[in-house]
Amino acid sequence: MGCIERRERTLDKYVEGVYKSLVEKDPLQKEFHQAAYEVLATIEPAIKKFPKYQDNAILERVVEPERIIQFRVPWKDKDGKIQINRGYRVQYNSAIGPYKGGFRFHPTVNLGVMKFLGFEQIFKNSLTSLPMGGAKGGSDFDPKGKTDNEVESFCTSFIMEMYKHIGQFVDVPAGDIGVGAREIGYMYGAYRKITNLHGTCVLTGKGVVYGGSLARTEATGYGAVYFCDEMLKTKKESMKGKTALVSGSGNVAQYAVQKLIQLGAKPVTLSDSDGYIYDPAGIDEKKLEYVLELKNVKRGRIKEYAEKYKGVTYEAKKTPWGVKADLAFPSATQNELNEKDAEILIKNGCIAVTEGANMPCTLEAISVLQKAKVLYAPGKASNAGGVATSGLEMVQNSQRYFWSFEEVDAKLHGIMVNIHKAAYDTAKLFGEPGNYVMGANIAGFLKVADAMIAQGVYA
Repeated sequence: MGCIERRERTLDKYVEGVYKSLVEKDPLQKEFHQAAYEVLATIEPAIKKFPKYQDNAILERVVEPERIIQFRVPWKDKDGKIQINRGYRVQYNSAIGPYKGGFRFHPTVNLGVMKFLGFEQIFKNSLTSLPMGGAKGGSDFDPKGKTDNEVESFCTSFIMEMYKHIGQFVDVPAGDIGVGAREIGYMYGAYRKITNLHGTCVLTGKGVVYGGSLARTEATGYGAVYFCDEMLKTKKESMKGKTALVSGSGNVAQYAVQKLIQLGAKPVTLSDSDGYIYDPAGIDEKKLEYVLELKNVKRGRIKEYAEKYKGVTYEAKKTPWGVKADLAFPSATQNELNEKDAEILIKNGCIAVTEGANMPCTLEAISVLQKAKVLYAPGKASNAGGVATSGLEMVQNSQRYFWSFEEVDAKLHGIMVNIHKAAYDTAKLFGEPGNYVMGANIAGFLKVADAMIAQGVYA
């Protein structure tokens, strides 16, 4: 019961029983346990208020995936040698729509991580108000340092198995860590050749020239900043003039920085797995252009930024949370911001922490932030912009029509405003105003749970 022991909260006997059961069944899946505990602990008031969810065993059903697919992925490296990786797809819940969630290619991928991400995706997708269920998939394949031919070989092999389990009315994957435009392109090309189907929304995050949506690349980062802006408005604050810490230097971080600049904030950090840079003058549009070229084209390391610009410091093997700032956007990976980091942020005057990545804050960090009354946005709410725009890509594919960048961005902004409102209002309804974790989890859960009850025991 590791997670429970770390929190100053005793679960209801029924909810605790559900949690204990999943830990006993899969004792090594720590990331999944963390995600499940965080959800179960915060939706407890809804379970007590509405007995129908316990009567219909909704918790027992929602923590179990509807389907888990695991398979081998053989591919040839540049030397012609056959390599083997594992592939996964966890199709978690389809009560409100076809499964939706990204593919992640990274050495840390395992079944527990896929379950954690898929479980989170259920409630994130529900919050968008779009008809999408929750899923996640990927492989322990690492595209970093691989040639284009090696990545194409892997992606083709991956889809040769995966195509049987996906489709626009069944499961619509997207990208995630390690899966960008290149990987989506190779997978979509393989899917099209295998199935002889074109123009479907079987994969989102596609290139604009073959069915993708404008603003999809920017969506997760933009959405996180939009959500933070809404939180600040509840305190009669704004982005203008605020200093912001951003971790990561991939898609989410890049476009969180861009939107922060557009709204008048000053982002001062970026990072990768080797360390972080701190630019006290602020990362402006010109410097961001360099980062986009460095990371997306040259596939370089963030320390090169410090070598190019004067006055910039680089800290190897460290995270940026010790830098003094008003706002923090953890946008790299899970559990990157711990209890000590949270305490330092608070000491340095940080007023809002907005998750750009999936579960980047540990449970202990979240507890510290909430006790200090820091505005804290959980990823299932604040980083839902990516999957929301994936949903908008599905709509455009179905219509055989495409919207302008400005139209998509406006729709994204509206969705993020509505997600914030749902989380804020729900938390207030259950007696904990400002608790976005509770608000987001309950708001997302209620929609899925009611759909499950309406469709019967076997749905």
